Amino acid sequence: MPEFSSPSSFTIPEDASAVDSVFRRAQDEPRGIVFKRQVGSDWTDVTASEFRDQVVGVAKGLIALGIEQGDRIALMSATRYEWPLIDYAVWAAGGVTVPIYETSSADQVRWILEDSGAVALVVENTKHAELVADVAEQAPQLRKLFQIEKPAEGNGVIDELTALGASVTDGDVDARVAALKASDPATLIYTSGTTGRPKGCALTHSNFLAESEGIRASQLGDLLRQDGVATLMFLPMAHVLARAVAVAAFDAGAALGHTSDIPNLVPTFGTFRPDFILSVPRVFEKVYNSARQSAVAGGKGKIFDAAAETAIAYSEALQNGSPSLLLKAKHFVFDKLVYAKLKTALGGKCQLAISGGAPLGARLGHFFRGVGVPVYEGYGLTETTAAFAVNTPGEQKVGTVGKPLAGNKVRIADDGEILLSGPVVFGGYWNNPEATKDAIEDGWFHTGDLGSLDRDGFITITGRKKEIIVTAGGKNVSPSQLEDSLRAHPLISQAIVVGDQKPFIAALITIDAEALPGWNEAHGKAKDTSVADLLSDPDLTAEIDAAIAEANTLVSHAESIKKYRVLPVDFSEETGELTPTMKLKRNVVHKSFAEDIEKIYAK
Repeated sequence: MPEFSSPSSFTIPEDASAVDSVFRRAQDEPRGIVFKRQVGSDWTDVTASEFRDQVVGVAKGLIALGIEQGDRIALMSATRYEWPLIDYAVWAAGGVTVPIYETSSADQVRWILEDSGAVALVVENTKHAELVADVAEQAPQLRKLFQIEKPAEGNGVIDELTALGASVTDGDVDARVAALKASDPATLIYTSGTTGRPKGCALTHSNFLAESEGIRASQLGDLLRQDGVATLMFLPMAHVLARAVAVAAFDAGAALGHTSDIPNLVPTFGTFRPDFILSVPRVFEKVYNSARQSAVAGGKGKIFDAAAETAIAYSEALQNGSPSLLLKAKHFVFDKLVYAKLKTALGGKCQLAISGGAPLGARLGHFFRGVGVPVYEGYGLTETTAAFAVNTPGEQKVGTVGKPLAGNKVRIADDGEILLSGPVVFGGYWNNPEATKDAIEDGWFHTGDLGSLDRDGFITITGRKKEIIVTAGGKNVSPSQLEDSLRAHPLISQAIVVGDQKPFIAALITIDAEALPGWNEAHGKAKDTSVADLLSDPDLTAEIDAAIAEANTLVSHAESIKKYRVLPVDFSEETGELTPTMKLKRNVVHKSFAEDIEKIYAK
């Protein structure tokens, strides 16, 4: 079996915990900026000493509430400053944070509260409080429901807990922190649940510390340690990727801001001006597609396409040797005409981006590196505390997900499955020994992902074992490459490849609602023409035909898409087809659109 290991450059002390850095930064540099908090349109600095005091104040309130070492506290909120404040305070009180996506249904909240045995729940606002009121009342161990925002009543959870803990001493908090062990659970993160009930992934303080150490030991750490470096977190903090990178950035000395206002992300970039960003591939796809659509609408589509091809060629040349003088000259011209505008849209200071959660695709990776904002793609799961491997400024191969972080090992099984081992890998699922036994064998975590490993240790992901489609003719097809290519098209929002036990491969396509009005105008149609009105439109058919043809160049004839169907509606988290990180729930799509799939094969 091919195997690669990255040597460890650190050890985790037995008495260390993820909250230690809050006190360390306050002691070493009390006036240093650790967070930037948005107040209206302005960003207010929060110093290390101010943050420590707030963490201690909330931790005292939790202790006064009766929280014991190891108790679980659930947190249901969008990404905002209070998220890490409460998270660190839970740790300082000796507790375990249980994140819940703010978009979760009441039934999902019920399951997490029951399975985790949470004794307290913090929600963001009145809407959430009303949603969970019944399930909170029925949760067997839940003692208290708190709310971050309480506009009608004044004090929210921060003030409420700080006041509650007024009689608790600093020494009480110090004792709780001192009692923490690296092997203690820090969080229970419930998997997205693309199939079945979500499983509670128990991550320890040691897992988080190993993740932080690994990121900081890589060349990404050089950026995180720069004076005044800051990043804007906009992914859900309930997701392990945002949380783990936020911990690593905090430990390294960077300042963090938070926003959940995704529609106004570009203007927010302009006021915050991040030095790097963390995102999922769909956001990078949207940045590219929106930029191209704007160029087309302004009559500059050909210029943008030429600039994009030049950026891709330039990046490919960098990877394979060196760009020619002609390519360098073209790149210089387009940098002034096109690339500079894209960099300005990211705030003007962005040096790089980190992508995870799903495959980025080599074409987009080359595009952004060629533009001058390299996107370093990584790979990991909730079970590996986010990034297990990542490309870095000194070691990058576009199209791969990088090399294992320090201390980690990767192995490719005989059937192509990726197996992982190392200090970031979890020890098991909460209250679920059978699932743990299925996932971990002989010290190796079985990811369910398929991939390959080159001699330098770079990992390439080729698909998921459970997603492999076997046609009626016995051909095994991994859908991810086709789907990634289709989603890269400016007009396509989502694509799912189908064909299991069918005579050929097909696809369901959805249209991007934001891109549609511009496309309509460019093709002489009313701006508000809907997808439903365009299902038999020859222009739309030609556009999707071209996207299908482009995707099919990546695979063999037997694996290529023979037919497709454009759906009048898009997939969404609200309707259940997508997870909070924009991953397809294939079983839901197959069930909800079974009739559309059958119609493809009925002709």
